[in-house]
Amino acid sequence: MRFKFLFRPSWLALTLVVFAFAAICYTLLAPWQFSRDNERETQNAALSASFTAEPRSLEAVLPGGAVPTEATQWDRVTFTGTYLGDAEVIARLRTVLGEPAFEVLTPLRTTDGQIVLVDRGVVRPDDRTRVPAYAPPPAGEVTVVARVRMDETDPKARDAFADESTDGRLHSYTVDSRVVARATGLPIRPGYFQLDVEQPGGLEPLPLPKLEAGPFFSYALQWIAFGTMAVLGWLYFTVRELKPGGALASERPERRKSVAQMLAEDEEDYARTAETSPPDGRSEVSEGKRPLRT
Repeated sequence: MRFKFLFRPSWLALTLVVFAFAAICYTLLAPWQFSRDNERETQNAALSASFTAEPRSLEAVLPGGAVPTEATQWDRVTFTGTYLGDAEVIARLRTVLGEPAFEVLTPLRTTDGQIVLVDRGVVRPDDRTRVPAYAPPPAGEVTVVARVRMDETDPKARDAFADESTDGRLHSYTVDSRVVARATGLPIRPGYFQLDVEQPGGLEPLPLPKLEAGPFFSYALQWIAFGTMAVLGWLYFTVRELKPGGALASERPERRKSVAQMLAEDEEDYARTAETSPPDGRSEVSEGKRPLRT
């Protein structure tokens, strides 16, 4: 039967691998890249709108202590309160504009009693790769303008710590209000707020992300193409095997002999004829003639 090869273990294994790969491309890898492309478009739209929009109150943007989302990230907000400098935490192992940096995270108590986490900006490590001296937050009540940011997540779920290597200051591996809340015992609301330029308590400002589409959409199309190519390749080889003489066929047509094989066989035949020819000298061998190959 022509279809018999479809049930061979090797062909079944190949079929399983091909269709599993195609399914992963269609259901996981391509949608993942499409979602990243959507996130980038949402970020670009929010960032573009924030350049011209006037800052709004914290409650207008995040009412009732709402958690920041992609829709509210980068919105500019304004609030008034007092910095809590004693509860400051340093975010370590950061990279800003391609250079190592620390980010200074200072809780602030607003006039309505909420506590928010403010990212005051960047300080560069000293020659010992430690946190250098920097300006403390101003005392008393201040009004600041900042951008809404979503909390980062540490895949290792590490808490803030303080030891000799940090000179007794609290350090964290992420900018995360939950980590700072656990380390300081303060009821900090979700998310954090990145200070705009020239704000009270601001240090070197963090740069804003660039408005670019990124390669995610093209990556998604590539994964779809890879899955399709795998299926089409499987179909091509399946059709080829259904034809006579396929690579897996049990009976293969005899291949034509090459010229070298034919000459070698002629030499063997000539030698055998010479050995068995009668001694009367009337054979083709004794006459110096070689038998003709038909």
